[in-house]
Amino acid sequence: MRVLIQLRPSPEIVAAVIDPGVTTTPADVADGLPGVVLDPSFAPVAVPRPVPAAGGDPLTMNQPLTFSLAAEDASVLVRGEISDDELSTRLPLLSASRRDVVGVFSDPVIEPNITCGGDPPVGDWRDVARLLDVDGLAEDGLDGTGVALAVVDTGINLEHVVRHIGREALLDKERSWVPGGVDGTPGAFEVDHGTMCAFDTLVAAPRATLLDLPVLLSRRQGGSALDGLLSDAVAAYAHLRDVLTAQPEESRALVVSNSWGSFSPRWDFPVGHPGNYSDNPAHPFNVIVAGLEQEGADILFAAGNCGRDCRDGRCAYPDRPIVGANSHSRVLSVGGVDVRNERVGYSSQGPGRLSQRKPDLCAYTHFSGSKAFGDDAPDSGTSAACPVAAGVVAAVRTRWPATRLTPGQLRVLLRRTAEDRSTVGFDYDYGYGIVATEGIRTALRRKGAA
Repeated sequence: MRVLIQLRPSPEIVAAVIDPGVTTTPADVADGLPGVVLDPSFAPVAVPRPVPAAGGDPLTMNQPLTFSLAAEDASVLVRGEISDDELSTRLPLLSASRRDVVGVFSDPVIEPNITCGGDPPVGDWRDVARLLDVDGLAEDGLDGTGVALAVVDTGINLEHVVRHIGREALLDKERSWVPGGVDGTPGAFEVDHGTMCAFDTLVAAPRATLLDLPVLLSRRQGGSALDGLLSDAVAAYAHLRDVLTAQPEESRALVVSNSWGSFSPRWDFPVGHPGNYSDNPAHPFNVIVAGLEQEGADILFAAGNCGRDCRDGRCAYPDRPIVGANSHSRVLSVGGVDVRNERVGYSSQGPGRLSQRKPDLCAYTHFSGSKAFGDDAPDSGTSAACPVAAGVVAAVRTRWPATRLTPGQLRVLLRRTAEDRSTVGFDYDYGYGIVATEGIRTALRRKGAA
C-alpha cells in the first residue's frame, strides 16, 4: 500500500524543507524506516501544526485553530510503500522504532469528476455568463484582473481554451507546477478534463491568470490515464502556499479549483483508523488545506457525481459520498445545476463527512462550452460547476483581496446571497442555493461604502 508518513525531524531539517531555495530528499528526513520503500521522486512536504486557542484541547480538530509552519512546530511528509502483507504488523513497528514518526496515512487514488450519462447540453456558456451577469460584474471592476486562479487537474491546453472562448486568456507558466515524472509544459497539455475546467473558470473571470497544476496526470501502477495520488495534491498545495505567501499581503488573492475526489474506500484506511482520509480532519492533506485557507486562499472542490438519480459507476461509498477535503469546513463544496436552475441528477448530496452541511452551494453545469470532449459534448458534472463558481470567486477577488475579505467571510457572503431552491434554507440537494452575483455585488457595494 502506498502511504504518506508524517515525521517530526529536527527544526533544522524542517526549516530546510520549508525553504523553497533548499533541496531536500526523502532520505534526509526518513532514511532507515523499517519495512518502508521510500519514493525518491516525492520531495518532502512540510505540514503546519494545528494550534488551538489558549486552554483548547490539543487532541481535537473540532475547535477554532490556527496553523503554524514555524520550524519548531511543523512536521514533514514523505511518500513510501509498505507491503500489503506486512501492513498490519509494520505500522505499530514504525512508531516503536522511530520516535520522530508521527503517523502513517493513506494516499488514496484521486480521480476527476467526469459525469455519467449521455444527455445533450442544456444551453451554452453564454447562457451561464448571462445568468451570472458577467457584464454587471465587469461594470463593478470584477473581472479577475491580477487574480491567480489555480486549476488542479489534468493540465491545460491554453490554445484550445483561447480558440473556443474567442478572446485572450492568461496563464503564468512560472507559477504553475508539474509533478515529478509528468512530461509536458504548463498550458500545453493534451485537451482533456483540465482544459474544460480552465475554460469554465474564465466564464465569470475572463482576466484571471491561470496556474496549471496537472496532478491527475501522475500515473499509479495499474491506474487509468486520468487518476493520480493524493500525495501529488499534497505537493501541489505546498507549491501553492509558496505562490500565495510570495504575493504582497495587501493584495493577496489565490483561488484554487479542484474538480476531483476520492470515489472508493478501497484505497483508504478504514473509518476510525488514524491514517484514514475520508473522515479524518487530521489527515495531513486536510490539515494542509486548512493551513492554505488560513493564509488567504479560496479553495473550491467539486461535490462529486454520486447523486442518487445518476450515480457515477465508480462511486463506492454506500452513503455520504462527499468525502475528505471535498467536505472540508474551510472549502466551498460545489454541486451542479443546469441553466434552468434544476439540480443535475449526478450532483452528490450531503451530508458531508468532515463537515455535514455540504454541498455549500450549486453552480451551473451541463452546458456547451469548451468542447474539450467533442463538439456535441457538454461541460458537465460538478467538474464544470466547481470552476464556474471558482471564476465568480476570482472575479470578487479583483477588488477584494483576502486582507479586505477573508476566505471565511467570502464563503459566508456566497452562502447568504445564493438563490435558495428549497423552502427551508439549507438542504442537502442545493446547499444554500445557486450562486447569485446580483446579491454578491449588492453586498460588496454596501461593505465598500461602510
